[in-house]
Amino acid sequence: MKRALFITFEGGEGTGKSTQTALLAERLRQSGNRVVETREPGGSPDADAIRKLLVTGETGRWSVTAEILLNYAARESHLRQTIVPALENGAIVICDRFADSTRAYQGYAGNGDKHLIEQLDRKVVGDHQPDLTLVFDLDPRIGLERAVLRGGDDRFERKGLEFHNRLRDGYLAVADKFSARCSLIDASGSIDQIATSVWQAVAPHFEDTAG
Repeated sequence: MKRALFITFEGGEGTGKSTQTALLAERLRQSGNRVVETREPGGSPDADAIRKLLVTGETGRWSVTAEILLNYAARESHLRQTIVPALENGAIVICDRFADSTRAYQGYAGNGDKHLIEQLDRKVVGDHQPDLTLVFDLDPRIGLERAVLRGGDDRFERKGLEFHNRLRDGYLAVADKFSARCSLIDASGSIDQIATSVWQAVAPHFEDTAG
């Protein structure tokens, strides 16, 4: 069967990407597309178990190398059990976070081994790279304020403003490095404004399927 498109949403805390993931999925479904929504870390039973290890506990619970390895262990399960089967069956897969999160969080913000990340990516993700990645950009101060208001309290939200400033810079670097598939989205506007920007970025990929 024809392989459908694989779209990933990326960005720091409180950027609103999860809201936009759901809005895009609904828009595509209304146009007659079959859509699978998923997220990372997680997205399969085994990956969800690893997610609990990654997002709970003290901020210093894991070394950055351990976080990289845990993320890719979860990602291997996610790809094998959820993403690849959905794509092979013709569904559009929309994923809230994927490998670029490891690049940004662990590689840039965490000063982790970027060479190790790329080695693991070639081995685990391989040819299943996203067709389109939307990178949501927002002042980290605003994003963290939003995260607090929504009741967020995971390990990464508690890492402090300096970490999140590096994270933003990391995402901008990722968007530049992988510019062929990345589209930068200004996440400072209203939900409707951001949804419009998202659709402008993805519409060319769906001209034959979404109208």
